[in-house]
Amino acid sequence: MKMVSIIIINYNTSKYTLRCIQAIINTSKRITDYEIIVVDNNSELEDYYYLKNNFPKKETIKLYRSIINTGFGGGNMYGLQFANADYFLFLNNDAFFKNDCLGILYDFMETNGDVGVATAQNYNEKNEHVISFDHNKGLRKMILGRSFLEKTNSDNFPKRKKEYQDPVTVNWVNGAFMFFRKKALETVGGFDTNIFLYFEEMDICWRLKKTGYKSVLVPQAKITHLIGASTEKSKKINQESMRSYLYVTKKNYSFFKYLLIRLYFCISFIFKPKKWFLLPIVFNGAKASESLKQQQQIQFLDI
Repeated sequence: MKMVSIIIINYNTSKYTLRCIQAIINTSKRITDYEIIVVDNNSELEDYYYLKNNFPKKETIKLYRSIINTGFGGGNMYGLQFANADYFLFLNNDAFFKNDCLGILYDFMETNGDVGVATAQNYNEKNEHVISFDHNKGLRKMILGRSFLEKTNSDNFPKRKKEYQDPVTVNWVNGAFMFFRKKALETVGGFDTNIFLYFEEMDICWRLKKTGYKSVLVPQAKITHLIGASTEKSKKINQESMRSYLYVTKKNYSFFKYLLIRLYFCISFIFKPKKWFLLPIVFNGAKASESLKQQQQIQFLDI
């Protein structure tokens, strides 16, 4: 059993994946007993073969390919079956270690048994601090706004734009870097694979909290995160994000609150023409049959 298993998903961004792996190797000075598991989530064959042909030749760094795109949660759960460690790090391939993140997070988790998942402090390529966590997207946040909640209830809603020096408990951590305690991950059952893309971290951190585990930002660990580089932006992706959010809301909140949130979107979007393309999803209640997950196709390797 390793101390840490690192799971990385590749989807048509193999150059980022290779850079991500190299950053782990370069910065992991103290925790050397780790493994890296890369899941290719049915990339185009050209991208996959580039990754395979340039992949590090180390026994502890392994590449697996799914013949269908299973999404963020599904890809991570696919990779998890090959992992065996005390801790699991689910890492975006557009997130690069700036320092010895493994050693810092391992030490923190070993001395804080009530923490289920931790994340690193995020910076962009200009070394500017960027948001590393968020608040649960409920009615209060939508109506009152994040800034108001942070000013009036900072204990439950810490400032997202602040560059922290000490660990802070948060609602949910950035999905680009999620360092899990094995027992905590077992307790909540891992990622919900019904979610194809977005809000997986909100869902799993909510479930962790209900079982008594905290989600924490550990700012001593630092990463460079190219936000959004691993996911193409489009109307279809934004629609999928709305489906995921409504699914997570219906799953974790009361049905009455779920209906109120849908009503809020319906009313607010009327005055935002650029959001009209989301209205059918809000009206329909985010049917799973309409998810991008149902549109994925099998792609076998060209051998």
